[in-house]
Amino acid sequence: MYAQVIVDVPNVDADRTFDYQVPAFMFSWIAVGSRVSVPFGHRMLQGYVVGLSKHTEITQLKEIHEVLDVTPPLTEELVSLGYWISRKYICRLYSALQVMLPAALRSSYKKELSVTPDGKNKLAFLPDEQRILEWILKREKVDWDQLLKEFPGQQPFLIHAIRQGWLSCEQVVRDRVTRKTLLYVKKAASDEILSETIASLPKQAQRQKEVLTFMLEVSRPIPLKTLLSELDLSSSSVKALVDKGLLDMEEVEERRDPYAGRSFSEQRKVQFTETQLEVIGEIQEALMQEQHFAFLLHGVTGSGKTEVYLESIAKCLEMGKEAIVLVPEISLTPQMVDRFKGRFGERVAVLHSRLSQGERYDEWKRIREGEVQVVVGARSAIFAPFTNLGLIIMDEEHEGSYKQEETPRYHARDVALQRATSHQAIALFGSATPAMETFYMASNGQVGLLSMPNRVGSRPLPAVEIVDMREELRDGNRTMFSRALSNAITERLGREEQMVLFLNRRGFSTFVMCRSCGHSLQCPHCDISLTYHRTNQTARCHYCGYAEREPEQCPECGSSHIRYFGTGTQKVEEELSKHFPGIRVIRMDVDTTSQKGSHEKLLTMFRQGQGDVLLGTQMIAKGLDFPKVTLVGVIAADTILGMPDFRAAERTYQLLTQVGGRAGRHQLPGEVVIQTYTPEHYSIELAKSQKFESFFSMELKHRFEKGYPPYFKLILFTFTSANVPLAVKSADEWVKKLRHILPTSVYLLGPVASPIPRIKDRYRFQCMLKYRDEPEVLPFIKEMAESFASKHKPEDIQLTVDVDPQMLM
Repeated sequence: MYAQVIVDVPNVDADRTFDYQVPAFMFSWIAVGSRVSVPFGHRMLQGYVVGLSKHTEITQLKEIHEVLDVTPPLTEELVSLGYWISRKYICRLYSALQVMLPAALRSSYKKELSVTPDGKNKLAFLPDEQRILEWILKREKVDWDQLLKEFPGQQPFLIHAIRQGWLSCEQVVRDRVTRKTLLYVKKAASDEILSETIASLPKQAQRQKEVLTFMLEVSRPIPLKTLLSELDLSSSSVKALVDKGLLDMEEVEERRDPYAGRSFSEQRKVQFTETQLEVIGEIQEALMQEQHFAFLLHGVTGSGKTEVYLESIAKCLEMGKEAIVLVPEISLTPQMVDRFKGRFGERVAVLHSRLSQGERYDEWKRIREGEVQVVVGARSAIFAPFTNLGLIIMDEEHEGSYKQEETPRYHARDVALQRATSHQAIALFGSATPAMETFYMASNGQVGLLSMPNRVGSRPLPAVEIVDMREELRDGNRTMFSRALSNAITERLGREEQMVLFLNRRGFSTFVMCRSCGHSLQCPHCDISLTYHRTNQTARCHYCGYAEREPEQCPECGSSHIRYFGTGTQKVEEELSKHFPGIRVIRMDVDTTSQKGSHEKLLTMFRQGQGDVLLGTQMIAKGLDFPKVTLVGVIAADTILGMPDFRAAERTYQLLTQVGGRAGRHQLPGEVVIQTYTPEHYSIELAKSQKFESFFSMELKHRFEKGYPPYFKLILFTFTSANVPLAVKSADEWVKKLRHILPTSVYLLGPVASPIPRIKDRYRFQCMLKYRDEPEVLPFIKEMAESFASKHKPEDIQLTVDVDPQMLM
């Protein structure tokens, strides 16, 4: 048998499979998706088996050295998906496969073997191999490599013993993040023998008597820590009884549960609205057909989309299938987890970036071993290694965070469609403000459209007031709060209701400038202003992380007239305390949520009424549901409109609609105050009335005129180098070559300096390609990108290819 292996070599010429011979003893051990160690040149490298065959035209093949996992970490379907990602997003196949696995599996690793109870029983029947098993048994746990040094040539037996269940093989990452073990104590003799021993033990063995008496009362193994704590004794008494053969101790893997100690209340039976029942009926009917379908669930904020998700998953599980639920922001995950754990209990695994490596690995392992049927998580949860997917749900599908900004630059929406097709499953995209591309597909019939135009209980949408801040200035109000917003905050404080205030800028001030000479503090490594953070009195770059102390005088002219311009969340927090004494503010931004569990902690505090105002950036704008929130204030609605991005109007509309939807979701009516300097802009006007179809029609017209998605597809090329002439020359040559190769129906823009021309001391130039759907474009680009990478060192010049970019900065 021969294996086609993709190896971990950054060289583009190595982005192809290499054939290796599979030793006969590995035949039952190896599969497509296995991780293997193979000789490559003079090194031993890690690779993935992407194919198996009985014939090869190559002679004198090297053998696979080792299979690294008991269960292949990738399924055949995920390997096929890796090929698709590599072609679609123009990246190495190895990178596409790596992104599907938890980080713990990409670290250094080793395998540990131990003898199972079944193996102990087989000792007498395996005279030839008895010595190996006894050697392992004596040491409890043995490293695989150490064992093979002691018993060379015994790899075939070890693999056979693992397959037969005589040996247990645990994969351990060297920082031990993948495993946590506990010592368990259990009875090794019958209850009769234990009772007789208690009666015959001398007085001085009182502690041993207590242990045996306790063990007689328990029916299952008990953690050693629990036993010692219950009886308040040391482990020596227990070990003495183990030595006598009365008790047994074994090390048991204890999975890290990120929600250990948390109880989830069972979800109450919901009274569905007629609209919800119709939508659930359509989804369930599609599930029953066991064919691929895709739906856009377009429902206003508060229309009960989550209940539709839960009911659809229940049907999916009833059919014996599995489900993936994607949520865009980490701040949504705790609330989603509560709902899903409350409904489906232990059948739910959680995958997101705020878990520790160990927790993430353990959750992934539960999925791979078939212990759970539902996964809730952020973007990368789309790669959950399920083998019988029935439903993929993507909540708030319009969110930009579903696009990965590092290689491979995939979009979870496209991956969801691809996986749903492979599994003949349902892809369900939900949003109150769908992405233009998704709604365009729905309006063209490429995906089904399910509509939920009303809130549950016929609750009205919140009343929206748009405040022109130019008028406020003319009337002498120089504070960051309009009179309408100030009055509304005062009213809520008097009624003991809660508020959400939104500003899409963290920090205290957006830039620091000298009033004497006009010098502003710039990052020395990036072409961008430093943001002032009051809490630690530093000016920081939000791109490379550079920070410097708050200046006492201008570094340019020495003047002490330093002024802080612009507004960030820290400044809003300070101003709130100044204008509304005693107000309790809970601030959520990148600065306050950097620690593990901080999102959940802050949201729980707000839910329990420990804050009057939840103040934050984008992470508070969507998905959150608080009964006492009756006011939403948008401090500055124009922050995105000024961005050099064709999606600026779409993102503004989405953000305003989503953040406004946090108000009045329960019994109390809601109000939204939007402060802006451009109240006449159509995205702001239409967000007031939540007329998505009107916004869609108007925005579609602009997109058609300018040649942007959904009418055209985009590829962004960015050249970065510490050498400006080299970056300019490379970009120019690239564009000339593209014009020569690609058909005339394809448009090329640039090259030009990127909107942020320098980041981390590397200069950036970009060009953009627009094409309709010419099938030859992506293969041409992939070939050119590989050729470019083979001729240039990344430290000299680097080319980034972003297919369907979400950020043009």
